[in-house]
Amino acid sequence: MVKIAVITGSTRPGRVNRQVADWVLAQAQKRNDAEYELVDIADYDLPVLDEALPAAMGQYSQDHTKAWAAKISEFDGFIFVTGEYNHSVTPALANALSYLNAEWADKAAGIVGYGSAMGVRAVEHLRGILSELQVAHVQKQGMFSLFNDFENFSTFTPTDLQAESVEPMFEQLVKWATAMSYVRNEELANA
Repeated sequence: MVKIAVITGSTRPGRVNRQVADWVLAQAQKRNDAEYELVDIADYDLPVLDEALPAAMGQYSQDHTKAWAAKISEFDGFIFVTGEYNHSVTPALANALSYLNAEWADKAAGIVGYGSAMGVRAVEHLRGILSELQVAHVQKQGMFSLFNDFENFSTFTPTDLQAESVEPMFEQLVKWATAMSYVRNEELANA
């Protein structure tokens, strides 16, 4: 069975991101097709990227980077939960992604976005980052509106219509995460 991380995209005090991530995890855990775990980037205290060498070299010097790399290595796939900041992905998530390289590669990802325009611009930018990291991102995505899916812009209360948007993403993600695990195993066998 594949193992999938639901990764938060914010570290801000008072963030709504954790509410969305917790809800996504609860929906995922109703399924029996993968093992799901919440990974909160706030738990890793990642400062603005502070590694001297590029992540592609895999020569991490900082303890926080090593801990982050060890955690991400555990998974076959990811669900990234991102709000939209300035028409783009959240800064904390972009930073967390930039720390690593091989730990992301040849794995699959789904995305859940939220914002005034349902996070679609953040999702599109995140897709570009994931492509560069060789993460196979699925087409379907969860989409939530700050106006309709949050009470007073602060309490996540998804509408039924938008709550249903995550189901096709889960379906695609599990298939792709399974397929990519075969790709990684084949690469290891031929190494």
